[in-house]
Amino acid sequence: MFNKNQDISTSKNIETIIGPSVKVEGDFRGEGDLIIEGILIGNLQTKNNLKIGQNAIVEAEIRANNAFISGKIKGNVTVKGKLEITSTAIILGDIKAQIISIESGALLKGKLEMPVGNLKSEDLKTKDSDTLAEEELEESELEEAEENK
Repeated sequence: MFNKNQDISTSKNIETIIGPSVKVEGDFRGEGDLIIEGILIGNLQTKNNLKIGQNAIVEAEIRANNAFISGKIKGNVTVKGKLEITSTAIILGDIKAQIISIESGALLKGKLEMPVGNLKSEDLKTKDSDTLAEEELEESELEEAEENK
């Protein structure tokens, strides 16, 4: 996967680079790693890794295996694996990924979803207010008893 300081010329899996002076309009589909430093408007799908550079502007529905985002995105982002969002990123759209890393300073407006595999609804149940009140009462009675010893 990409990282902030990676020299893009050293990666052997990079299939496409949309440079800073390039503007692409339309649907984009690829199999390999993709780096966007320019402007892309339309839809974007890659079966591998995606890097959106700090000065890039993307107005698209995005689908990728893994993604590293530093630029501006207007559209929903769906990532099968890991999504890294840097402090310079601005995302206006819903995000869905298994693993999400968000640096302080990133701006997000939309729904964030991290699908869970084996989590059962029983694991998510919360205690009702009567049960919580009973537990608090028991706890305060124990503390009081300890103080009186």
